[in-house]
Amino acid sequence: MTEAVQAGLWGLLAGSALLVGAAIGYGVRVPQKVIATVMAFGAGVLLSAVSFELVGEAYDEAGIVPAAIGTLLGALAYTAGNVWLAGRGARHRKRSGAQPAHSQPSEAEQGGSGTALALGALLDGVPESAVIGVSLLDGGTVSLVTVAAVFLSNVPEGLSSSAGMKKAGRGKAYVFGVWTAIAAASTVSAVLGYTVVGAFSPAVVAAVTAVAAGAILAMIADTMIPEAFEDAHLAIGLITVCGFLLSFALSHA
Repeated sequence: MTEAVQAGLWGLLAGSALLVGAAIGYGVRVPQKVIATVMAFGAGVLLSAVSFELVGEAYDEAGIVPAAIGTLLGALAYTAGNVWLAGRGARHRKRSGAQPAHSQPSEAEQGGSGTALALGALLDGVPESAVIGVSLLDGGTVSLVTVAAVFLSNVPEGLSSSAGMKKAGRGKAYVFGVWTAIAAASTVSAVLGYTVVGAFSPAVVAAVTAVAAGAILAMIADTMIPEAFEDAHLAIGLITVCGFLLSFALSHA
């Protein structure tokens, strides 16, 4: 099996967690506090992975300046895309819809919001999957910590977002069609992360890793933590730290 195929399979595995979360969020009435709790935990897992597996690796390879610039550029690019999509109905794409003020709009309420939601899910998922492929460049072995972090964070993302889509009146075909497409895009992103980025120098690889890290950090702050805080604000710090420590332990095992 070639390493490019391995990258695709690992990306598919991580992306499939979105479908797992979607199935739970769409088919089961999950208490709001549970949704908030798993979202906070997933945010903690991703924060640790970004710190030690992405920004840390970029710093070790290229130094503080490229790592910092790349991280800022990633955050800027994500924020710009998110602002554009927010104006088209995707602002609350990871919200479960428990609070009317933070619920996803239906197509009748805002035309084109369904497309914006799908594009928003793609914007959230591509950086995570790309770094899975990039991680294979380091000795030909995927970073299992990165895969685990993306998988563990994708479950609550799919769960919360799908619950919100259902409350906005979107049907099963739309919900599972979106997450199936994102899982497929995760596969492609992981392959491209390995094949395209692998053609460049280690310094460029480090910069790309930092860009992905910045985008993921911006995504956590903008879409995951707000949903977690909505119903678990008294415990969100503790829950997030637990997720962080789990990912930290995996990266140092």
